[in-house]
Amino acid sequence: MSDPIAPKLSKWPFFLGDAVLLGMAYFITWQCKFTLGHWELSFVVLCVVGGALLGITPFLLEYDALVKATQAHAVTTAASQLRNLEAVTAQINHATGRWQDAQDAADQTARGAKEIAERMTAEVKAFAEFMQRANDSERANLRLEVEKLRRAESDWLQVLVRVLDHVHALHLGAVRSGQPTLIEQLGNFQNACRDAARRIGLTPFAAAESEPFDAQRHQLVGDGAQPPPDAIVAETIATGYTFQGRFLRPAIVRLRGDATPAPCAPVPAAEEQQRDPALKPSDSSPQ
Repeated sequence: MSDPIAPKLSKWPFFLGDAVLLGMAYFITWQCKFTLGHWELSFVVLCVVGGALLGITPFLLEYDALVKATQAHAVTTAASQLRNLEAVTAQINHATGRWQDAQDAADQTARGAKEIAERMTAEVKAFAEFMQRANDSERANLRLEVEKLRRAESDWLQVLVRVLDHVHALHLGAVRSGQPTLIEQLGNFQNACRDAARRIGLTPFAAAESEPFDAQRHQLVGDGAQPPPDAIVAETIATGYTFQGRFLRPAIVRLRGDATPAPCAPVPAAEEQQRDPALKPSDSSPQ
């Protein structure tokens, strides 16, 4: 912002008047060679004071004009700044309005996002509940199917064990008959049946003759019979079984020196299930 320019005033008339007054005072003093009277002295003083006033008057007038110009320039500058301030105020008001619009839009966006998040949460919860119900239903169905499969497995396993017991009883009867041809034929038939059973994991085993009695693998014919110490197996009445590596039933044997007659028929089903709980149908649901 430029400084105000002070108006120029011609000073020579004032200096000329000052010189005239001082010249008159000097002339009066020069004319009165002796003591000046009251009137002469007053006129000399008046001339000197008037000359001094004339000498400083142009400077006072220039200062007054500079002050007025400065004030006018300050007023003009203030008015210009006020106009600029009004423009800035208008811009601030406009920016405030834009900011308010942006704030409203942000609030609407936040509300929309919150509603979407709530809907997504509700949908996720409903989907999780649906999946939980579906999983529960599927687990119940699978549990029922597994129970059915186990019961079916137990049923056909019982049937297969009974068939192998009958085959072993036939072979045992052929051995006791002493007919080599019949023994050979029934032996081959028994081996074929056992090979077919081994393919599904059912493996029969028999105690060898003169084998020491093993309470883990052998069982006596009579119920509740206790073998004597150092008991020796004389004959296998019914073969034992393992299914897929799991022990099902011990081999039913007769000990050496036992006078109990050996039965030729297979073990009854009730007695077999009592001796082998693994062959009973399972009534409990699998976990």
